[in-house]
Amino acid sequence: MALTFSALSAIAALGSHTAEAAIELRDDRGIAVRLPAPAQRIVALAPSLTELVYAAGAGRHLVGVARFSDYPAEAQRVTQVGDAARVDIERIAALEPHLVLAWKSGNQAGDIDKLARLGHAVFVTEPVRLADIPRLLRAIGALAGTGSAAERAARAFQDGVLSMRTRYAVARKVRALYEVWHRPLITVSGRHMISDVITLCGGKNVFADAPGLTPSVSLEAVVAAGAEVILGGARAGSEADFRREWRQAPVAVLRSLPVFYVDPDLIQRQTPRILEGAKTICAALDTVRRNTVVNRRR
Repeated sequence: MALTFSALSAIAALGSHTAEAAIELRDDRGIAVRLPAPAQRIVALAPSLTELVYAAGAGRHLVGVARFSDYPAEAQRVTQVGDAARVDIERIAALEPHLVLAWKSGNQAGDIDKLARLGHAVFVTEPVRLADIPRLLRAIGALAGTGSAAERAARAFQDGVLSMRTRYAVARKVRALYEVWHRPLITVSGRHMISDVITLCGGKNVFADAPGLTPSVSLEAVVAAGAEVILGGARAGSEADFRREWRQAPVAVLRSLPVFYVDPDLIQRQTPRILEGAKTICAALDTVRRNTVVNRRR
């Protein structure tokens, strides 16, 4: 009996007791991925996928992970199989995985195709909205036979999102720029999950309509877009570096904008921890709202 994506709720009820039932799910390419039984040996080709596997209760089944898979701590003890630029196909093959989890826009298409040609079951993900996180938790739970744990994690995440959405439903929209990288200045469009987070917090991504996923923009464009606050933080720099670069911006009006650092691991990885990053962004936008009210009263 094959289990389709529509049967995820039933799988969650069964938990890890799915016996030897075959599992068939369509991934984010629309390709049906079939397993004869829940995967006991899993390779995750992105740090975010590693986190999702652990969150879905299947961390014990990981035999290979991508470089920079550092959360939770036990992930650092799992064999590394490369990074987004290039994965070690031979090392993956030697691990004899029952399932390989890949990231469509993060991994090389050639690597994904080669793994599939070698006979590996490759489930490709492409999370772009907050709603994709619980969806993928349930999918991983189905594929790994850890449906109960995955369902609990998915519901907890959905409850967290609903609580924040309700809280900020009528909040004043704060126009925000999110910086992914400083030189060149790279931001996110409305197609990116971080834009979803800004909206969740009652903000407006000033480059939501920009083409692509992570467009490069000029400082003059930031001014023209009417940004009220700058959010962000790249792995390569510290919070102090982030703030200093904006305080020294060559465009004077930008030097006076409020700047808030967000831990990139909490906002740039599509995992349940993105809610922690969202709390930072929501708090930042609340600060801008309060300061605006105070300034108007002066």
